[in-house]
Formats: sequence, C-alpha cells, structure tokens
Amino acid sequence: MAETSDLSLLLRTFLKTYRWRRIEPVPMTALVKPLARCRVALVSSAGFVVPGDPPFDPRVRGGDYSYRIIAATADVERLEEHHRSDSFDHGGVEADRNLGLPLDRLHELEAAGAIGEVAPRHVSLMGSITAPGRLAAHTAPEVARLLAADEVDIALLVPV
Repeated sequence: MAETSDLSLLLRTFLKTYRWRRIEPVPMTALVKPLARCRVALVSSAGFVVPGDPPFDPRVRGGDYSYRIIAATADVERLEEHHRSDSFDHGGVEADRNLGLPLDRLHELEAAGAIGEVAPRHVSLMGSITAPGRLAAHTAPEVARLLAADEVDIALLVPV
C-alpha cells in the first residue's frame, strides 16, 4: 500500500483539498436463500473493457461514469485495463486480472457448489470518479436494473 509521501505533490494536494461526500448508510437486505442456491454477479471499478469495446474516456471531467458489460464467458486475462488513476500500482492487476474482476474464482466457487451459479453478465466501472453525482443518479440505477433483469441474488463489489 502506498504511503501519502509516495504520491506526487499534485495528487497529495488534490487529496487534501477534495470535498469528500458523506453518504448515508443504505439498509441491507437479508439473504433469503442459501448461498449455494444464489446467482452471483461482480461489479468492479477496475476500468476493464472487453477487447473491441470502447475504452473508458479519460477526458470526461470528474470521471467517466459509464459502464461496460463483461460476459460470464469472458477470458479475464484478455480484458483491457483503462483505469485512469495513477494513485495505485497497476502491476498487480496487470499480472492477474482476477484481482480486479475475480471471474475465474467465481466459476471455481460455482464448480465447488459454494454458490448456485455465476450470473451471465458482470459490470465494469471506472474507479477514481471524483464527481460521483452522475454515477449515483444514472449509472447505479441502470446497473441495478441490469442485475435485477439477470435475477442476481448477490452482487459482489470489487473496488480497485
């Protein structure tokens, strides 16, 4: 993990002056069936894109709040990373894409009977969104509808 002193002066200044938002806690919903019968999806902020899909746009002020669909059958190691942040070491995700989207691990859990099944679609978002209003107002409800349409019981959030 990086120490603040490891970051550039520009990034340290940004972190000290950024107006962090307070978000009220959202009530949890209790799981009503055994995990071994649940359909599970992944929602990652790794900025992954399937080859051939448009990359996240680094020019969007405040961060690209769009999302990309990753099929359950995707080859995780072929995913392209387009994360915009320089404040973390991308080496781990470059070496093993499952750190940012553990889809292979999820398939292993399904094979072992630990979860019911892997959802057909997963979601990749851009991390480091400094203006999250559009993400909360537009993207999050769209992603929730997509997961509901896929009858997902559990969405695992993978922050990067």
